[in-house]
Amino acid sequence: MTKTAHKSIVVEQTRSPIGRPADQRQTLIALKLNRIGRRSTLIDTPSLRGLIAKVAHLVRIVEGQ
Repeated sequence: MTKTAHKSIVVEQTRSPIGRPADQRQTLIALKLNRIGRRSTLIDTPSLRGLIAKVAHLVRIVEGQ
């Protein structure tokens, strides 16, 4: 068996979840984000991309990391 290299993605929170629906706040917690400016490195999967799409107005993908 060979090891597969997992691509990672860095996500940064850019806006506050105050006043947002509870499911969007829970999505940020699932992405390991809880403060503006905090970054999280995660394995790039289709389900992760779905979570990011759900809160795309609150986060950004950091390039070159």
